Amino acid sequence: MSDESLSQNQVESLIKAMESVDGVPPKARATTGAAGDQNSPHPSAVTPAGTAQINAKVTAYDFKRPERVGVDQMRAMHSLHETLARNFGAAISGMLRTMIEVKLLSVDQLTYSEFVFGLDNPSCFNVIRAEPLKGNWILDIAPNLSYAIIDRMLGGDPEPEDSIRRPLTEIETRLIGRVVQQFLIRLTEAWENITHLDLSIESVESNPQLVQIVPPNEVVILVGFEMLLGKNRGMLNLCIPFNTIENYNSKLSGNGWVGYGKATPTEETRQRVSSSVDAAPVDVVVTLARSKIRTADLLDLSVGDIITTEKETQEPLELAVQDVPKFHAKPGAFKGKKAVRIESTLENPNQRK
Repeated sequence: MSDESLSQNQVESLIKAMESVDGVPPKARATTGAAGDQNSPHPSAVTPAGTAQINAKVTAYDFKRPERVGVDQMRAMHSLHETLARNFGAAISGMLRTMIEVKLLSVDQLTYSEFVFGLDNPSCFNVIRAEPLKGNWILDIAPNLSYAIIDRMLGGDPEPEDSIRRPLTEIETRLIGRVVQQFLIRLTEAWENITHLDLSIESVESNPQLVQIVPPNEVVILVGFEMLLGKNRGMLNLCIPFNTIENYNSKLSGNGWVGYGKATPTEETRQRVSSSVDAAPVDVVVTLARSKIRTADLLDLSVGDIITTEKETQEPLELAVQDVPKFHAKPGAFKGKKAVRIESTLENPNQRK
């Protein structure tokens, strides 16, 4: 190497030369370089193309984590399982007879190998059969949470402590299976507007790395829940392989996943709602008339004074149900008590007579 140093002018010339080379694509450089060729285009003709290359926005893409699930589907999965978290929290609180909070933390897509190697070992790894879908789902319960639940089910008051590094016994597995069944019931209800699922526990494993329901590089949707049991907290992870629900992309993209009033009512649901509504008490108020007076007249009122209104004596009265005007009625008496008889229905309940 030479010890000769470059001057400032030489350094600036080299920088300009590098910028001009990097700013023009290889094809454009080859075209503009042929100055002796009369058929070659003018250098200015390739300038827009070179500018487009410089201003182009480059987005990084990780081929190890292909994003096969669209934004609409991920948003639908989030709303779907947010309802599941609330319903499961209420159900498990009644089952364990204590206040339990279940929150949806995240909905992500990753590969199955990343999901498995991110779990504790040993763990409560439940393989779920999801009929009529082709394939299995996974529900993983963190060890510290599973032992706290079992302690509570057996009458204890669990305190946070170091996780017990051992697999669940057969009796403990049967106890935690009751909690998993409650989760599957609420999961079935949450997916009812997408498809009717028949969920059951196929097997329970302690080492997640020994279970391979899909290839390691297969994309899965990981739904993470956090459960708070007293001072204990832990994660429930629901793993849904994307290939099992790929056929329902259209339903997840639309409004079919919304769990409020989108399902077609059946006769059973109508009877259930009717039986609940029939016993609900409502307020029925009949308004004789309305009038306005001055504050001075109001202060001078005494027993026997008569207040005149603009309402004719023969006009029907207004009958409101829960403060909503519904009917026109006539006053009268029935079996020695004051009563009204409904004459007609208000065409526009918001308009008061």
